[in-house]
Amino acid sequence: MAAGFKTAEPLEYHRSFLKENCRPDGRELGEFRPTTLNISSISTADGSALVKIGNTTVICGIKAELTMPPSDAPNKGYIVPNVDLPPLCSSRFRPGPPGEQAQAASQFIADVIQSSDLINMEELCIEKSKLCWVLYCDIMCLDYDGNLLDACMIVLLAALRNARLPEATINKETDLAEVDIQKKRHLKINRHPVGSSFAVFDDSIIIVDPTAEEESLSTALLTVVTDEEDRLCAVHKPGGTSLSGEKLQHCINRAITRNKEISKLVDKVIESMKTAK
Repeated sequence: MAAGFKTAEPLEYHRSFLKENCRPDGRELGEFRPTTLNISSISTADGSALVKIGNTTVICGIKAELTMPPSDAPNKGYIVPNVDLPPLCSSRFRPGPPGEQAQAASQFIADVIQSSDLINMEELCIEKSKLCWVLYCDIMCLDYDGNLLDACMIVLLAALRNARLPEATINKETDLAEVDIQKKRHLKINRHPVGSSFAVFDDSIIIVDPTAEEESLSTALLTVVTDEEDRLCAVHKPGGTSLSGEKLQHCINRAITRNKEISKLVDKVIESMKTAK
């Protein structure tokens, strides 16, 4: 009976739970799904990580390449994030060029990298106007069940903390780049931005970490990004119904708490990798 009701009237089915301050999967309104993290998942990448938030599974591989610095910033390297949503992760996605959601997610990640001062780009420069590192961050969703942006932010942060770059110099005689793969160093991460996503139901009820079904039934979606010093890095709200200042502040406060939880998780996983070695 419940399955039939859910199929015929999915919104009413969810409302019947929300009235009782809970959700169909048993969570409270302000409760995130269990989050697990694994780093060094791809042995051929310079840095990698895999994260699961509930059923949503995202993997990130970082490949570092040498290139010329951009002309408008000759003393900086750069990061190129790319989010891929292949058909294998959900039947809603089709083969072919990146869809609108994948492009929006890539742009969101790029904006957060810039606004949060995640990495000092000058540290990626080897020699001004001549040589710098470019980090290609390929983020692929393996299983899509909502809250893609949070998973992308966590997996990117963990992969960057896992990444190691070889020592690179320019030979003065030949003017060519030389790389010493025996000498590798970790990236210096300045900030630890973490996203927290919310869905709004009936213009008033706010739930955290929405599933794919909850996202499709909501009247608005919101992602708040904060760093470890409780600073607001970004607010992403792609349309939908408006939110009062009070409700927005509630979301920011929850995002600050979430940042501490995720920072603790990332630190713990990285520490366990060190002891395992």
